[in-house]
Amino acid sequence: MGASSGAPADEVYELIERVLAEADVPADRVAALATVAARADEPAIVEAARRLGGVPVLAYDAATLAAIAVPTPSPAALAAVGTPSVAEAAALAAAPGGQLIVRKRKSTPPGGRPPTATAALASRPGQ
Repeated sequence: MGASSGAPADEVYELIERVLAEADVPADRVAALATVAARADEPAIVEAARRLGGVPVLAYDAATLAAIAVPTPSPAALAAVGTPSVAEAAALAAAPGGQLIVRKRKSTPPGGRPPTATAALASRPGQ
């Protein structure tokens, strides 16, 4: 999960719901939300974890995430938090040996505003 500072909680949670629906994964199968350490206390991410039943928020430092190969790196993420991937790299970090089942998706806020969140979904081996 990636989120800009001040991202709306509803926008973040709606993106999570969309990613889960795309993968046909029920919300109660989510084990954790993973993100970069710089955003772990972001209110929208904390609120999304609460709405998912109180799953933990796993935080990884930017260097750890930067070392993970991902299909869609982003210069914007690199500039903002020091790693070319937050959503995909954090999903993979939280599922060691697993694989992405949904690549990075961006939120779609109303009124043509720019997206403030990204999400990806990874599965753990054997799941």
